[in-house]
Amino acid sequence: MQSRLETLDHIGIAVRNLEDAKKMFSDTLGLVLIREQELPERGLKIAFLSAGSTTVELLEGIEPDSSVAKFVEQRGPGIHHLCFEVDGIDRVMRELTDSGVRFVDATPRLGSEGKPIAFIHPKSTLGVLIELIEK
Repeated sequence: MQSRLETLDHIGIAVRNLEDAKKMFSDTLGLVLIREQELPERGLKIAFLSAGSTTVELLEGIEPDSSVAKFVEQRGPGIHHLCFEVDGIDRVMRELTDSGVRFVDATPRLGSEGKPIAFIHPKSTLGVLIELIEK
């Protein structure tokens, strides 16, 4: 079987307060802040930190109805999702759908980096939200 998921691109961590989280991950753990981004249309503020060959993506929901704010409200802060690089997101989505995997959206959308992304529904992956990103 051909590998569908290539490399771990990033780990998304939902936080209550982005500034506090940045201090902990940068000052205490020593990760290097790469950049920050605000996505008001998705109700998010994001900080990207370098963790060697992968990235830690800190996510703060700035609107109460955003998916990250709801996640933190229901489950508390913590790992929100894992993101894997894929080669040919449309093909991988078709193959996974044919295997019975459910996606949050039927088609890819543009992510914060301007690249196509898709989320696998956590009911298909033992409760883990998995994001695919085409590199």
